[in-house]
Amino acid sequence: MRWGTALGCGALWWWAVARLLLAPEAGALEGAVAAGGWGLSLLPVHCTPRARAHGALMAGRWRRAWRSGDR
Repeated sequence: MRWGTALGCGALWWWAVARLLLAPEAGALEGAVAAGGWGLSLLPVHCTPRARAHGALMAGRWRRAWRSGDR
């Protein structure tokens, strides 16, 4: 099911990009599909859980550092 959805969305994105490049009557719908697909392609890079992210800071670390400077 996931592969079918991924292939369908990929085909829809390529259709929108091809229409934007090749068809003079392409409009806002194709632009929205192309921009949305590109934006979604970046999403997995930024959605790593904090506990698994390499080099992630613990919650509250910066707050404690600022408070220790007040003393």
